[in-house]
Amino acid sequence: MTVLVMNAMAAPLLEGRLPDGIEPRFFRSADELFALAPQAEIGWFDLYQPGGMDKAIRLATKLKWLNSVYAGVDFFPLDVLRERGVILTNGTGINAITIAEYVVMGMLTVAKGYREVVRAQDRHEWLLDSPGKVELSGSRALIVGYGAIGQRVERMLQGFEVDVVKVRRSGGEGTLGPGQWRAQLGTFDWIILAVPATQETEGMIGAAEIAAMKPGSTLINVARGSVVDQDALIAGLKAGRPGHAFLDVVTPEPLPPEHPLWSVPNAHVTSHLSGRAQTRMFERSIKRFLDNIPRFRSGDPLLAQVDLVRGY
Repeated sequence: MTVLVMNAMAAPLLEGRLPDGIEPRFFRSADELFALAPQAEIGWFDLYQPGGMDKAIRLATKLKWLNSVYAGVDFFPLDVLRERGVILTNGTGINAITIAEYVVMGMLTVAKGYREVVRAQDRHEWLLDSPGKVELSGSRALIVGYGAIGQRVERMLQGFEVDVVKVRRSGGEGTLGPGQWRAQLGTFDWIILAVPATQETEGMIGAAEIAAMKPGSTLINVARGSVVDQDALIAGLKAGRPGHAFLDVVTPEPLPPEHPLWSVPNAHVTSHLSGRAQTRMFERSIKRFLDNIPRFRSGDPLLAQVDLVRGY
């Protein structure tokens, strides 16, 4: 029997669906996970506290395959997994639909000044004009990070007649390479960040990039807060370059109540909710996990398998 250790919340979704030879052992708390982790050959150790997951992984010396619903794996001990030869699969693409919808929501919120519309309703005030007059049609968007989320965003924006340019290593039509996009930052109305958190992407949007952005443009970050120099962004927003920022991710998280970013009027802080604004995450995750079991048993590459060197 192959021992599978995972959160008890998933038990109802797995009932009667695991193949023979897989013995599930469920945890209901971090302490139960720590007790069960040394037995795990297959692990799904997701907790709300990344530190607890790190501890469980280090305890799981029999582990052969670790699965996670998280797309970002920057808080996993990738060096430990590499040394032990553990396969890691993540949640890339699982939440692409809802995160891409959040990107479009952010664009429309800024374009139409919708935050001011909501505030007017709170004041019981009938507005005589729209606080936002920007049309998405005909605008230009740069997507930095062309994975599952970036691809989904592009498809959605095509329906709004947005001119989309993406950044990816492999090139192609309508594409800029890693060394080309910075020189063209000033030509875009929307800069959308959907890159994985790696050493390469940390701080990739700094003071120079912010200064190069088009006045009145909008920076949208659904990647990680570490991708952006937050102090430089605050200074840029106050100077009107960019004109707005729609930030689903920030540093640190949660953002302390006294943090100055809360008070920047042209910053929209959405509390890392984009991936949570749906009800089908675990359903999709369980389906992929079950599809991967026969692949794991036969030694074939798994769906959403992470490159433990690149970190995504």
